[in-house]
Amino acid sequence: MPLDFVGYDPISARQTRGRMAYEFGHSAEACVARHYAAQGYDLAQARWRGRGGEIDLIFHDGDGFIFVEVKASKTLSAAAAHLGPKQIARICASAEDYIGQQPKGLLTDMRIDVALVDGQGHVEILENALM
Repeated sequence: MPLDFVGYDPISARQTRGRMAYEFGHSAEACVARHYAAQGYDLAQARWRGRGGEIDLIFHDGDGFIFVEVKASKTLSAAAAHLGPKQIARICASAEDYIGQQPKGLLTDMRIDVALVDGQGHVEILENALM
């Protein structure tokens, strides 16, 4: 006889986990945005989608730009482990797409940072991590 859990709906549970992960991601991005704003950078775009994919945050830095990929997990090391080679390639392609639309094109100063956020909201910035 199968064990049935009264009231347990696996689809609903999966949706709840997905919604929680989505909210955690939004919260991590907001935390990172505050971190950069406190350093004097202006947010140019959030969740910008280019041909290669999405870039979480783009900050204006004088004449240049800082592209930020936010990774969040229970620990900083777990967050870092979520960034794979295919995603790195997509981020770089999207950054090139964005820069190509700027007046100076690919001559525009830029860097790609990775921001790691743990479950307690601690932020670690890896500047120019993907260049």
